[in-house]
Amino acid sequence: MGHQRDEPPRAEAPAPQRADAQRNRERILEVALTELTCSADTPLSVIAKKAGVGQGTLYRNFPSREALVLEIYRYEMRQVADSAEQLLKCREPDRALREWMDRLARFAMAKAGLADAIRQATSGPGSPEKPAHSPVTEAAELLLRRCEEAGTIRPGVTADDLVLAMGGLWQLDPTGDWQPRAARLLDLIMDGLRTGAPRR
Repeated sequence: MGHQRDEPPRAEAPAPQRADAQRNRERILEVALTELTCSADTPLSVIAKKAGVGQGTLYRNFPSREALVLEIYRYEMRQVADSAEQLLKCREPDRALREWMDRLARFAMAKAGLADAIRQATSGPGSPEKPAHSPVTEAAELLLRRCEEAGTIRPGVTADDLVLAMGGLWQLDPTGDWQPRAARLLDLIMDGLRTGAPRR
């Protein structure tokens, strides 16, 4: 009996399964983002079919519509936040900041398209709370501090300042030709950040 207990656990066997499960989860999130942005009422069965998974697989990952919608929001927000460090590795800080702002704009438009689905998921008694913006705020703070250290923006700008300045993005129509207007708005914000920079 003791000998059986001492056998090494076969922990590595499920690794390919875990990789497949992770791919399934990411595929569900990608399809759900597209489908729910187009229509907040898209049935979960349609999302499962387009993601190439069974409904059982979808429900194992996301037991309810609310769970799926909020995970899309978190997933997209995390992607935007994580991109800040990646950009800083291959761009000058001010270029990284400007490119990151473009990514945040794309997230804002996706979020606007998802707004109805998010409202449905977070309304009513017992509904989960909408996730906080902390990963995005932390990423903005990182980029601003790097730019400040490089002397390419005015000192003292906070992440809250930047997010408030970018609030105009949420006024754009995500179904229209929003990209040129967003680019113009972000260029104006960037010009404002550079005004008064020490340019060390």
